[in-house]
Amino acid sequence: MTKLKGLLLTEGMHGMISQVEGLAKALGLDFIHEKIELNNFWKMIPPKITPIKRFVFKNDILEKFNVVISCGRKSVIPSIFLKKKFGNKIMNIHIQDPKVSLNNFDFVIAPEHDDLKGENVLSTKGAIHYLRESELDENLNYLKPKIQKEKVVVLVVGGPNKYYDFRDNLIEEIFHKIKKNFLENGYQLIFIPSMRTPKRIIDKAKVFYNGDQIIFSDVDKKAYLSSLKLADHIVVTCDSTSMISEAAITGKPIYVADMPAIKNNYRFKKFFELFKSLDIIRNLDSSVESWEYKKLNETDRIAGYIEKRFQNYDFS
Repeated sequence: MTKLKGLLLTEGMHGMISQVEGLAKALGLDFIHEKIELNNFWKMIPPKITPIKRFVFKNDILEKFNVVISCGRKSVIPSIFLKKKFGNKIMNIHIQDPKVSLNNFDFVIAPEHDDLKGENVLSTKGAIHYLRESELDENLNYLKPKIQKEKVVVLVVGGPNKYYDFRDNLIEEIFHKIKKNFLENGYQLIFIPSMRTPKRIIDKAKVFYNGDQIIFSDVDKKAYLSSLKLADHIVVTCDSTSMISEAAITGKPIYVADMPAIKNNYRFKKFFELFKSLDIIRNLDSSVESWEYKKLNETDRIAGYIEKRFQNYDFS
């Protein structure tokens, strides 16, 4: 059977790409990415009051496709435009709350902590993502030769957003906890930055930790995959539910490095409560424990449900 064609629409941010690509892979699509750019005036206007017109976005979408998977505010209007143009010849799926009528999409995928309700809403525990266990296995040896200790702790660091500001004193506190809890107890550290991690934090890590630790200066997908496979414990900063969700595919103990929020972080709190109830995460405090939980793979679960609906669409 010929693979269905997928069109992935995002603003180009890692977290968004991870989600749309993860679903496309799980659905077995032959996909392409399209980074959406809105025309100047429409960048400022919420989707709810933006017309569903071609002039809103700059992209010329020429490829043939069967399934549109979008994520992020800028991709909302292009997805709805394409659905109105092609009707049931395509399926359009939006990830996250689109802030418009949900009836504009065949499916909307949103985490439980968003409290989004609707007949076409598929709720997930945490964020769906692109990680596959097979990819972790394939990249094991990328970092394995560098490991000098029997135990490994991985620190995955995000960056400032509208909820967390990553002040220097907060980062230093996290670094001290890693040192005291893990490094002084025979662990080796792998420091993994994200696209949002400020250079000052990477530089601070290089100064704070000695030469035995592995500190990456740049985003390196193979290092990320390899580190998750090698880790005995994983620590993730609290700013990214996506990175915590990705780590949960390992089934390994995950500590969340918490920081005070600079504005109401209700959605984060609900996410943390859910993942604690599933025994996936604990707070990074002053002790180290080991525990097990069922590996979380919401991407495949959601994909299985959507695949059953393909038969209702005229993809010819």
